[in-house]
Amino acid sequence: MKSDQKVEPKTLLLLHCCCGPCSTSSIERLHDIGYEIQMFYSNSNIYPEAEWKKRYEELVKVGEHFSLPIIKKEYHHDSWLKKIEGHEKDQEGKGRCALCFEYNLQEAAIEAKNRGISYFTTTLSVSPHKKSLTIFSIGEKKDGFVPIDFKKKGGFMRSIELSKMLNLYRQDYCGCEFSLPKPSQE
Repeated sequence: MKSDQKVEPKTLLLLHCCCGPCSTSSIERLHDIGYEIQMFYSNSNIYPEAEWKKRYEELVKVGEHFSLPIIKKEYHHDSWLKKIEGHEKDQEGKGRCALCFEYNLQEAAIEAKNRGISYFTTTLSVSPHKKSLTIFSIGEKKDGFVPIDFKKKGGFMRSIELSKMLNLYRQDYCGCEFSLPKPSQE
């Protein structure tokens, strides 16, 4: 499946959602292509669990706005930590992040297969801080992955507009404890 290729009406796609803000413009784009969307929230990389819950609550607002169902998987931070073990000190955007993408895309691929959904993709590519080619090289190893660079065509800026319109919380870090902003030292 090509990225922006129009699809047959009612073509179902599972959308791995990292958070509410990133999902907004991604959903618009997928609707324009013709997909029927089911949102999927797993993201055991997010720390602490209270942040994971807060991001889910914001995603619920997006789901309500677009009248979309959300599939929520349980939080398993320990299994994510095991996946990235030995990469805790990696520089942001390097090996740990690729392992994290692999973890989340694998979760989405399994969920799509278990639900009989032929296609899936992720909102991760909307962020200007994420390398879409890395995400795609991982995703393309999984059946049904659709590589869409959601930051293209003004996607990131549109996500900011929609987030303001929906009054969504926009986090200031990727999600894991290793990407938490360092306190300023004054």
